[in-house]
Amino acid sequence: MRLNTREWGSGDKVALLVHGIMSDSRTWRLVGPALAERGYRVIAVDQRGHGASGRGEYTPENYADDLVETLPGGAALAIGHSLGGLTLSLAVDRLKPERAVFSDPAWRLVQPEQGFDPAMFVEFAAHATRESIAATNPRWAEEDVQVELETLAVWDGATALALSSLTEAAVLPQKPVVPSLVQVADPSFLLSAEDKETLRGRGFEVRTVEGAGHTIHRDDFAGFMASLDGWI
Repeated sequence: MRLNTREWGSGDKVALLVHGIMSDSRTWRLVGPALAERGYRVIAVDQRGHGASGRGEYTPENYADDLVETLPGGAALAIGHSLGGLTLSLAVDRLKPERAVFSDPAWRLVQPEQGFDPAMFVEFAAHATRESIAATNPRWAEEDVQVELETLAVWDGATALALSSLTEAAVLPQKPVVPSLVQVADPSFLLSAEDKETLRGRGFEVRTVEGAGHTIHRDDFAGFMASLDGWI
């Protein structure tokens, strides 16, 4: 499936941005322009079931295939957040960016017996208000709260329900396909301290953005950009 895209800048270098679940390309409202100022042409996708892209079967493989069908290969940089990190990791061998950044990636999901139920995303979206989003994300700017309201209004909740099948499929990668940075929230509900050491042992650079929530680029934009030092 060819995905809807949003672009910033016209530089010679290309950067690719892949959002997480319940979001779309608008989540990168600060990151896109910041990278454009650094000489990138920035392309952000709406993954299937999100934003203005089509709907369909929601599997990691389909998400990855969509990226390959939509985005140019050989970009200077690719960044994937949460579900977008998982998607990017499954497409990186075909997209072949020069560098990849996985921002609090969903390589491991909290299992139902540990209190995780994908339906909670659907329930939250169905009753989301400006106040509930702000309360859940107290460090977000008002603009991000508004974007979240708008993205939830066009999000297909079936993408969340499909997460229940992601058990063995979502595991830590064995090695980086290209030079790769893993950004980790503090605390992260997706990556443990042991996971971080495992990833370092497998050749990933791992940096924790202290005090930042799961959506690091919205929770602490300055910290997000600082953690990319040497990678952008």
